[in-house]
Formats: sequence, structure tokens, C-alpha cells
Amino acid sequence: MRKPVVDYRTFKLSKINEPQFRHLKLLLGWLVYFALYFLTENLIPYEKCSPVHCALDDMIPFCEYFAIPYVGWYFLIAGSLLYFALYNPENFKGMMKFIIVAQLVGMAIYILFPNRQDLRPAEFVRDNIFTRLMGLLYSLDTSTNVCPSMHVAYSIGIASTWLKEKSASKWCKTFLVSFCLLVCISVAFVKQHSVVDILAALPVCLLAEWIAFGKTYWNKRLFRKPV
Repeated sequence: MRKPVVDYRTFKLSKINEPQFRHLKLLLGWLVYFALYFLTENLIPYEKCSPVHCALDDMIPFCEYFAIPYVGWYFLIAGSLLYFALYNPENFKGMMKFIIVAQLVGMAIYILFPNRQDLRPAEFVRDNIFTRLMGLLYSLDTSTNVCPSMHVAYSIGIASTWLKEKSASKWCKTFLVSFCLLVCISVAFVKQHSVVDILAALPVCLLAEWIAFGKTYWNKRLFRKPV
């Protein structure tokens, strides 16, 4: 079994500023995000949110089987953060910076331009474990603050980080990137997001990519001197 590069068995909160544990402070970004999410969800009335919609949304059918990648996204985030925390703290920092930038930009848009989607089916045609799962998700997650899609933004950030992971095999990268793309598509098929939300996440991802990895990754490739 591969040995972690950081020994977390010795970790204490008093050691959070030590070099080997300093990257964990970026996890605080989640607390800030959830606090802002709670405020925006409870302080901005549904009626004040502008509906997001495009003609393509009406052409995409609801398909409950896309609940698999949609829900798998949560495990993808947790698993990726755990892997990079154990085996590549630098990529952990890059991935968390990407996510934090996406969160901040997303929240700024939700506050300045409150939005919602009205795409969810009034009732499910079929009754199975996947429609029941989507019914549960609908009850837990409101249809407000959807554009840009954080599901899409996080997925692209995770895919980007895995592509930079030197220890990951070609097949591992192919599987994970493909799964991330499937997640991006799934948000439209489970009617959690408009296609507009997906497209709006792309410029957010470009900004997050440049801030998170620009100096340490893209500068070396875009501006490297010819041999």
C-alpha cells in the first residue's frame, strides 16, 4: 500500500500552521461557503430570483438514471480531497484554491443576480430507486442559486487537478475525467440546472484555473522557452 507523504497521525490543531499541515487551512473555505449559502438561501425570497431557461432545456428529457453521476459527485469531491491530502498536498492546495475561487464568484453572482430554475418535473413518470433519490434531493436542495452551476465548476476543477497528478495512470485519469464530464451533463438531465448554468460555469472555471494553477502550471507550458 502506498505510503502517505504526510503523517496525519501527529496532527493537532495547534500544528495547523506547520508546513506539513498548513494546506488543511484551505478547508475553512467550505465553512465560509456553507455560511454564505445558508444566508442566500434564507434571506433572498424565491420570488426575487430570476428564472434561468433556454430552448435547449425543453429538448432535454428528464432521466432519473443520471442521478448516479449526480450523487456520485459528492463522493468524487470527498475522495479526491482525501487522496490529494494524503499523497499530493500541492495538488490539494490547487484543487481547494480552484473550488474557493468558484465558490466566491458563484456566491457573488447569486447575491447580485439572484436566480432560480423551474425545470423540475411536477411528478415522476416512473417509480424506482432513482426517482425516489431525486425526490429526496429535490426536497433537500432548493431550485434557487443555480447559475453558475457549482456541480459543473467543481467537477471541472477536480478533472483539471487529476490531469496534473503525475502518480495517476492514464486509465485512472481517463475514467475520472470522463466521470466529471458525465456529472456536468447529468445536472441537465435530472433537471437541477439549465444548460445556461452549465455554460455560465465555464468562464468561472477559466478564472479559477488561472488563479489556482496559473503560476505553477500554465506559465511553464504557455511561456516556456524553446529548447
